[in-house]
Amino acid sequence: MTSLLPPTVPLPLALPAERRDLATPCGSLSLYRAGPEDDRGSSDSSASLPPLLLLHSINASASAAEVAPLFAHYRQQRVVYALELPGFGFSDRSDRPYTVRLMTDALQLALTAIQAESGGVAADVVAVSLSCEFAARVSGETPQLIRRLAMVSPTGFSGKKRRYGPAGSVVGPPWLLRLLRWPRWSEGVYRTLTLPAVIRYFLVRTWGSDAIDEALWRYDQLTTRQPGARFAPLYFVSAQMFSADINSLFEALTVPVWVSMATRGDFTDYQGRTTVADRSNWQFHAIEGGALPYFEDLPAFARQLDPFWV
Repeated sequence: MTSLLPPTVPLPLALPAERRDLATPCGSLSLYRAGPEDDRGSSDSSASLPPLLLLHSINASASAAEVAPLFAHYRQQRVVYALELPGFGFSDRSDRPYTVRLMTDALQLALTAIQAESGGVAADVVAVSLSCEFAARVSGETPQLIRRLAMVSPTGFSGKKRRYGPAGSVVGPPWLLRLLRWPRWSEGVYRTLTLPAVIRYFLVRTWGSDAIDEALWRYDQLTTRQPGARFAPLYFVSAQMFSADINSLFEALTVPVWVSMATRGDFTDYQGRTTVADRSNWQFHAIEGGALPYFEDLPAFARQLDPFWV
């Protein structure tokens, strides 16, 4: 079958930093790294904070470009990493099941590698949207890997119905995944989802404003035109990456958790936070802006988040 996608355009780096490929049982994982020593020599301040790992969201055009402002901010203070999860960016995009287990295992392996090269200390993590669910699962299964967890616009708190399903279960029905992956139209479905105008439409909904980040929009178009780009997003669209037991996982967390809640756009419903809001290890902050508020006002966002790391 002839591909419906346009010719591949070489993918540039999402971040101005060293990038390497981790060889893992989950396939090759793309990991960016930078720190104060890369910009202005050694820094005493970086020694007082553990490494920080940034996790992009999950969508049809996800990549480490989604955390670029945070990467630029924190590389001045400490060693910071940005992982591209399986199926996205420079990571392995082969045709295989993109499950919650795969994402969780990949994150565990990346954090284990970071811990090994950081003197055995646990890392801090900032996760965005659905990636917050994977980070919560990692923290519950391997608490020695995550010291503090910041969630930006996390899934799992919207609507009136909470998710307390069987351990490891997912929200999406298997038939929907089979339908989307049917060879006769799977590429066409993905191409439609990643047309430039459609990518812009979803970014506007994410921002709650037409004033989206234009550089991110341009990079999204490039990353969606890479070989195998459609495989992971089709698992996302069919809700195979949403954990049906996520509220059980959230309520079991003992690590300190910081949550940023959007005030504009499609991701402003956090009514489910009442299940954990009164717990001493959780804190919620309504930060003016859309679901990625650090693109809109990085200093204001950092003023809210930075004290959490101390």
